[in-house]
Amino acid sequence: MARGVSSPLLLRRGVLVLLVALALWSVTYLNMAYIFTSRWPARDSQQVKEEILQLSEEYIRQLSKETGGMVDGPYAGRFTAYELKKTIAVLLESMLARISRLESFINNVSNGSLFNNQSGAAASHSAIGIVAGQAVKSEKCKLSPEEKEQYPVCEQKIEWMRRLWKSDPCYRGYGVNGSDCSIIRYLSEVEGFCPRQAWSGLENQTLVDARVTYAKISLDLQPLMDILKDPNERQGYAWIRMRISRMWSRWTDAVKSLMSKYSFRNRPKQKILVHLGLLSKQSGWKFAEMQFKGGPLGELVQWSDLITTLYILGHDLTITSEVEQLVEILNHVPAARTPCQSRKELPVQMIYTDIMGLIQFKKRLKVGYAKFSCLFRVLDSFGTEPAFNHRVFAKQNKILTSWGGQDLNLQQFYTMFPHSPDNSFMGFVVDRILNDTERSAEPKRNIALVYGKNDYMWQGKRSYLDSIHARFEVHGTVYRENNKNLVNVPEYVVNHGILSGLDLHELLQKTKVFVGLGFPYEGPAPLEAIANGAVFLNPLFTPPHSSKNTKFFKGKPTQREITSQHPYAEVFIGKPYVYTINISNKTEVEQALDVIAQQTNFSSYVPYEYTEEGMLQRMKAYIENQKFCSHQESAHEKWPPAESVTHILGEAGKSCKDACWDIQKICEPNHFAELNTVQGIANVTWCSSLTQSSNIYYPAVEAKEKVCTKQAEPRLFSCVGSMHALRRLCPCRDFIPGQTALCVGCDR
Repeated sequence: MARGVSSPLLLRRGVLVLLVALALWSVTYLNMAYIFTSRWPARDSQQVKEEILQLSEEYIRQLSKETGGMVDGPYAGRFTAYELKKTIAVLLESMLARISRLESFINNVSNGSLFNNQSGAAASHSAIGIVAGQAVKSEKCKLSPEEKEQYPVCEQKIEWMRRLWKSDPCYRGYGVNGSDCSIIRYLSEVEGFCPRQAWSGLENQTLVDARVTYAKISLDLQPLMDILKDPNERQGYAWIRMRISRMWSRWTDAVKSLMSKYSFRNRPKQKILVHLGLLSKQSGWKFAEMQFKGGPLGELVQWSDLITTLYILGHDLTITSEVEQLVEILNHVPAARTPCQSRKELPVQMIYTDIMGLIQFKKRLKVGYAKFSCLFRVLDSFGTEPAFNHRVFAKQNKILTSWGGQDLNLQQFYTMFPHSPDNSFMGFVVDRILNDTERSAEPKRNIALVYGKNDYMWQGKRSYLDSIHARFEVHGTVYRENNKNLVNVPEYVVNHGILSGLDLHELLQKTKVFVGLGFPYEGPAPLEAIANGAVFLNPLFTPPHSSKNTKFFKGKPTQREITSQHPYAEVFIGKPYVYTINISNKTEVEQALDVIAQQTNFSSYVPYEYTEEGMLQRMKAYIENQKFCSHQESAHEKWPPAESVTHILGEAGKSCKDACWDIQKICEPNHFAELNTVQGIANVTWCSSLTQSSNIYYPAVEAKEKVCTKQAEPRLFSCVGSMHALRRLCPCRDFIPGQTALCVGCDR
């Protein structure tokens, strides 16, 4: 009976405690409101902070006294104070958390005013409006003309947020309430699209992770082999593992050499996801199945060398090649499913993938894709040009393809060769046995090895091959499926079939001539042949091959014209290692063959940028300096630095790529912005008038009338755009000889 009496009594006490709690909290709230309104002008921020904290602490202590005499424990009986105390504990914890956030906010207030040109009362009222979700007067948060130039996408983002900030609750969670100040605060602190000075410049400490782990060079091969575990029976990593193992000693020697020249200290360790979309079953490309059957290996070469580079530089790698693996990772990232672009919850800081992988990411991330987009580095063999990358522009001009319309920073596309300055040149490592300029111990034999692993590549080349056969013993490495007859390979060819890496290099050491057939385009094999002392016969294309006349390039996001089978070998190497010839011209072919046949010196040659050391140097610079999640366009914060760049006026009809190359420089797209201003144009040329337009040809000057046109859409800045009547305004940078991707001093 006593228990029955005590339970209602305790219940009544609990209700009483709650009423007291509510009353005390009301008093506290009124005091706080009073402080922030009528009494604020008379007090400084430190006094306000102390009073708020003191009142809050007194309130919590009072609650503790009121609940101190209650019966404790989960077994004290039904309707006891235990359940009530659990509820109060949760309430207290929530209050303490709110007080902590408020304390952090007041700390910010005590360190400076929130808005320029405002009174203390107005600033405080606006600040509380942002934290508590109250209205803030938008006219107090404006961008200066300089800030608009430095943050060119800020205004677009503000307009988008004004209309759609209610589309997801995550925006409210960061304090967005529809006011311009709350929007700009969010866009500056969370997404980085706007300048912090526009709303206050105060540091939001809850969004900053100051912890830094530094990368250390990794020389042990076995942990990398453990990471490269095949997810299924398709053995997709088998060829990559073989290549890495075979070349490992060269990699370790290269990084030791680089460490003797440069400092590798204080490099932040990056969490990197590597997703090889081309190896996935969903890609349909069958790279895994064909890696030992004559399938394309250029992409696998690039992936192999990238993975090795990231690992040796000491970064934290996760490697996937199947969609199921990718989905498993993304399922553990709640932030992946919201459009808010805070990246502090994401498990990675960089993502290396390919076009297929990018499509797979988009499909799984949906609205959350936006926050991941600046993390991507996309391996893209043939490159992506601005006109194809900008989805709206591509659609309007009817050039949108499944490969294009990605709307990324063009430097996020990593190419095999430095053919388009709009993209980043990543490259690969030329596999070889000989060192640079070293001669083979075994004398060259009178062998011409044909570059063509599949029978169809030899079609229509009989006359060309007969000329070669008249002077050399012709060999091939053609794949034969189930010992089927080779229809297009002449009977005099000595066919070795598909060779392992080591066997192929031993054959190349004996070879005098490496014969190009015109396809495949821009592969690694010609550079490997040159590295082993063979001379490359490089077929010239007249007219150049492009998407206009060649099926292979249809749908690829570039209008680049390929002047030969291997433009890099043609332009950057040349004679005596490379002879670029019209293989349909028998006289030209025979003259080149006669010169090579009489040659006695066959030495190795590898451009520095295609060595292990060159790739390590280049990727180290990219990882440390390419910051695609930073949206500021200030010339002082850009990389490469402004000191390495010269602004010029190109000749009429020339692209900036060609205009810069004419003065032995490289077009640098990161510095178009400072050239695309009234003052920037005036520093280079005189204009009769000034307009603006959205197209890949601008900024430029009309050659006859001297009408200058600015670029209205920064994403259309282009090194490759050209029009016959226009003289392009071009930013051109210097480069390290043998390392075209880096400016002088950018290797430090």
